[in-house]
Amino acid sequence: MAQSGAGAAAARPTVVVLGLGLIGGSLAAALRGNGFAAACIGWGHREASLRRGVQMGVIDRYTLVLEEAVDAADILVIATPTLIAEEMLERILPRLRDRARPPVITDVASVKGSLQRAAERVWGSMPPRLVLGHPIAGSERSGVEASNAGLFEKHRVILTPVAANDPSAVELVRAMWASTGAEVVDMAVADHDRVLAATSHLPHVLAYALVDALARSDASDDIFRFAAGGFRDFTRIASSDPVMWRDIAIANRPALLQSMDLFTTHLDELRAAIEAGDGDALLQTFSRAKAARDEFAALLAARGQSVT
Repeated sequence: MAQSGAGAAAARPTVVVLGLGLIGGSLAAALRGNGFAAACIGWGHREASLRRGVQMGVIDRYTLVLEEAVDAADILVIATPTLIAEEMLERILPRLRDRARPPVITDVASVKGSLQRAAERVWGSMPPRLVLGHPIAGSERSGVEASNAGLFEKHRVILTPVAANDPSAVELVRAMWASTGAEVVDMAVADHDRVLAATSHLPHVLAYALVDALARSDASDDIFRFAAGGFRDFTRIASSDPVMWRDIAIANRPALLQSMDLFTTHLDELRAAIEAGDGDALLQTFSRAKAARDEFAALLAARGQSVT
């Protein structure tokens, strides 16, 4: 594989994506389609998926050798599951320590604190050209076949830059995501993990828990036979990749547990109200929730996103 010269400035960078799943594949497809990247290269362990990525036009070419992938990159995107992303940093960063200008590294993981800590363990401090990020977009589908060049349009991408970051690296990552049609915003690492625990990680845990509990009940056949739209809508995300969500739950354990405890307390209060026949308390809770959900739907509609 020809090396792109990661140390040289590039008007159109070579983007290397480590892990060609839904997010990595969709990003590569978008960057190829909009002309941001001079080339998009995929890396992974499953050659069949990488070959399929070339056939679909998601990437230009691929390599199975991590060292080749790193050496070819102007921008290196770690798009593996969260815990594997930590391992990627542990393998990649030592190789870049002696380079005058290493590639810009970013990621797509749903948890930022665990990656920051992993990078600091290896580097001794936060690497200047590592800019952590998280696109708030996705699907219950997974794999390169689910790649969608329009996945990030009108969705937010959160970057979590730190004081040690090279400003030019931050701006390059910002420009990359902006080219996909995303709205790019900045957030502190701890704030990101706390917010995502409440808005994404907890709902997935609840969906998995509900489906698992009902599937293991004695009445599971009837439950699923007669389940209607509300059950379908609420549990859709339980079709997401279990490995990915296992990793997220472990990596964001403190913030997720805090959100789970808050929800458990509130659920206990609702249970007590139902047991006591306290219609007023139930109505107040349901009315507050409806108002908050309606406001959220209006915000989505204002950004041109589907409410469902």
